[in-house]
Amino acid sequence: MNDLQELLRDLQNPAIVLELGGLLICLGLAWWITRMLGRSFAGHSILLGRRIVDGVLFPALGLVFTSLLKLGLLKIQHVPVLKVAVPVLVSLLLIRLMARVLASAFPDSSGARAIERIVSWMAWGLAVLWITGWISPVLDELDGIQISWGKTHITVLHVLQVVLTSGLVLVLSLWMSAALEQRVLRHAVADLSMRRVLANAVRALLMVLGALFALSTLGVDLTALSVLGGALGVGLGFGLQKLAANYVSGFVILLERSLRIGDYVRVDGFEGTVSDIKTRYTLLRANNGIESVVPNELLITQRVENLSLENSRMLLTCHFWVGLEADAVQVQAVLVQAALGAPRVLPDPGPSAVLHEVTPQGLHFVLNFWMDDPSSGQAPVRSGVNLAVLSALRSVNIGLGQTPQEVVMRR
Repeated sequence: MNDLQELLRDLQNPAIVLELGGLLICLGLAWWITRMLGRSFAGHSILLGRRIVDGVLFPALGLVFTSLLKLGLLKIQHVPVLKVAVPVLVSLLLIRLMARVLASAFPDSSGARAIERIVSWMAWGLAVLWITGWISPVLDELDGIQISWGKTHITVLHVLQVVLTSGLVLVLSLWMSAALEQRVLRHAVADLSMRRVLANAVRALLMVLGALFALSTLGVDLTALSVLGGALGVGLGFGLQKLAANYVSGFVILLERSLRIGDYVRVDGFEGTVSDIKTRYTLLRANNGIESVVPNELLITQRVENLSLENSRMLLTCHFWVGLEADAVQVQAVLVQAALGAPRVLPDPGPSAVLHEVTPQGLHFVLNFWMDDPSSGQAPVRSGVNLAVLSALRSVNIGLGQTPQEVVMRR
């Protein structure tokens, strides 16, 4: 009689009522503890999830209580129901752990969701093999398949153990880094840019340490990594020097805080608000919604105009041509008064109008004025000033002249 037939026979035993009752009590106790802790802590976390039992804590507590019940009932009877419940809870725990950690570390990544689905299928497949008793023959078969690489011989089972153990350690490392960022850095570091660089550094350090720990526990010789490190250094020095420069520049920007998230800057003719600072590039979002990806090296080696460093004022200029018969002093006064009436034009320092040049086609005036909040856009302010000037000139019967370019085009 194989394990599956024995399991089906035990499930027909009337004594399973005791198991079912104990299992329901264990799950109910796990739900009650999770619910009480969910009330104590505001918001959601990896442990508690968004809907009380959506996190890691519920399947973890259920697994602990069910395992203790299984150990107790094994002394008096068979436990077929608990033999099914334990692998199901183990699979659910792994799936919840992977899903919640990846969602917290990479909230907008489609690759993280793909990894979550793969882990879910693998976890439920292992649970089915565990319940049916086929896991031992499958593991023996995988251990018998060898892969030869020079003088090294490894089995498929060993490869799977390395992958699964490394993945679990890396997930736990991501969990620790997310917990440090939410519980420690968010309260200890007020500056958003500094908090971002510290969170990235902690995450990278924990992932490297986790990978080294996983490889060492599986018997991988870490001395071979020194050769790989030397080769990687040579590659960075030649083929990856631009990539390395961008990463180093990203940490320099975050540490020096010359640019911060939320600053309004002008880089290479593109104006926008710094929406995010990555380790390799910086995202700028313009007022029209267009995002520009700027390599961090460009922000270090070229000129960057940070319009948010000193104040929120900006000087704008508009040009106007009127006829030669117009009174220049009157035109200056009309331009200044019209600009003062436009929205978002600052009265201090006030606008100024100067006669820039006198041409046979008309008088050329330059109107200078200051605006506030340049991140909200310059075009609406220019439009408001132009409309106000046009209305004011028409009200005093001053006609507009022709620009030299218009005269040339007509000729």
